[in-house]
Amino acid sequence: MKGTIVAPGHRRREVGTMTIAPDDARRDAHLYQAMRDFVAHTDGVLPVQHGMMRHPDVMVIAETDMEVAGSVDPQALIAAIEVVSRSNPDNDWVSKVRDYPLLGIPVYAIFDPRTGSGAVLSDIHRTPEGPRYGTRKDFLYGEDVTIAEWTISTDGLPRYA
Repeated sequence: MKGTIVAPGHRRREVGTMTIAPDDARRDAHLYQAMRDFVAHTDGVLPVQHGMMRHPDVMVIAETDMEVAGSVDPQALIAAIEVVSRSNPDNDWVSKVRDYPLLGIPVYAIFDPRTGSGAVLSDIHRTPEGPRYGTRKDFLYGEDVTIAEWTISTDGLPRYA
C-alpha cells in the first residue's frame, strides 16, 4: 500500500521509503505539492466527531483518501502519530489514547522524548466504556518500531534536554 505521512505545518514524508522531503524539494515536486495542498485544504485537523476535534502531529493516509473533497474522515487514516509535549503529556498518553479509538483511528503511535520511549496502540475493540485499543507495544528509542505496515528505526531520535 502506498500512502503519505502528512505532518501539518511540518516536513512531509512519503510512506514506503519513509524519506523526508523539505518544502523546497525539487525531486517529485508534484507529489510534495499535492501533500502541501492537502494540508492547506484540511489544515491537518480531523473534523469534529463525537464532540471532539483532534490535530495529530502526523497523519498517515493513503493517497486515494487524500483526493476526496472536504475534511479527512478519521477512519480513513492508517495511523496517527504524536510526539509527547513537555507541557502536557497527559494529552497524548491519556486523552488521545481514549479519543482516537472512538474516532476509529486504527493505529496510534506515541513518541515520548522525555523518557526516550513510546508505544504503538492498535486493534480497536468494544468495551463497556466505549472503543479502546486492545494491543499496546511499548518500545525504547534505539529499537525498530512497526507502525501499521512500516518498520522504522528510532535510533538517533532526539530527546528533550
